[in-house]
Parts: sequence; structure tokens; C-alpha cells
Amino acid sequence: MRAKIRGFDIYKEYLDVRAQISLVEDVRAVASQAPMFSPQTPYGKPMSVHMTSAGTVGWYADKTGYRYAPTHPHGTKWPPIPAAVLALWHDLTGLERAPDCCLINYYGEGARMGMHQDRDEADFSWPVLSVSLGDAGLFRIGNKTRGGKTESLWLESGDVVVMGGAARLTYHGVDRIRFGSSSLLPKGGRINLTCRVVT
Repeated sequence: MRAKIRGFDIYKEYLDVRAQISLVEDVRAVASQAPMFSPQTPYGKPMSVHMTSAGTVGWYADKTGYRYAPTHPHGTKWPPIPAAVLALWHDLTGLERAPDCCLINYYGEGARMGMHQDRDEADFSWPVLSVSLGDAGLFRIGNKTRGGKTESLWLESGDVVVMGGAARLTYHGVDRIRFGSSSLLPKGGRINLTCRVVT
């Protein structure tokens, strides 16, 4: 089922259980080469999510700011983006151009992501694709500027979101996780894959 909310294309239950399990295995393979880490904001506060990346660059944050980096904090190159993730990108965006980065966020119990814009990329005409796996997350969609009325919906395992066009710079965030709502991840939690064209 496809819905459009404030320019966000929401594909509910786009991935069946088998595809979700396969993607989790792909994430584990990436994390075995580029282990999850807990970044700090420029203000020195640790983020509540754990993250890693795949692709030619990975997203990173520390006291010097938010940015894309060519290597993992350990100094190794990021693994390639899994083929199944690239297939999703091409199918739902219709683009031949592949993303440069697949950011992988893990939300444990109590983790959240404050309202933000994805604006560390060079060209905002490219869409952002987001895949949810595991526990449901309460996704909040705001406006092009901070403040104002927002809308929220639960993103569940297998849901995919595409942010493009006028929605590309809309503020959005994850207010909370419904921990234990999915059996996909043995220890619970939510995995979010976000594909972006960076350069």
C-alpha cells in the first residue's frame, strides 16, 4: 500500500518477511566489516542510536560536525552497499544513479532521533530512501522550517519511505521505538537503512 504524507511516499509492508530477514543478514555482513559505533554530536553529547555505513562514503558525527567520511572511524573503507538495497533504490526511485551511502542506524530501547533535515549532501534534487526493519518506530514529519504542526505515523518492519522533490528538506525524526513489537531481531530494536546520493 502506498500513501503520500506531506510529499513523503510511504510504502507500507513493501518488503515481505523473507526479504526482511535477508536484509538483516546483509546488515550483519556490513557490520562485521564496519562495526557499529555511537557517534557524538558537535556539542559532545552521544547520540542514542548506533550506526555504521556502506558505500563509497559513510555518515559521521563528532565534535567537529556532521559530515561524510571516506573511511570508518577505525580507518578502514566502508563495505559496498548490498545488492538488495541497491535494487530497492532503483525500483522505487526509478533512477539509474546509485546512492553513494547507505547509512545504517540501530535503535535500541529508548533510542530516538530528533527532528532534523538531511542536508549534508551536495545536491538536494536526489531523493532519500529509508527502509525500516524490526520494531516499529514513531516517525514524525514536520515542515521545511522548524516548528509548526507535525504529523506522525508508525513505521513498521518492511515499510519503505522515499523523500524527494518538495519533501527532500522537510524536517523529520523518530520520537520513540515500540520495543519488542517485532520478532525480526532476536534482541529487539529497530534498524533503519537510509540511502543517499552524496556528491
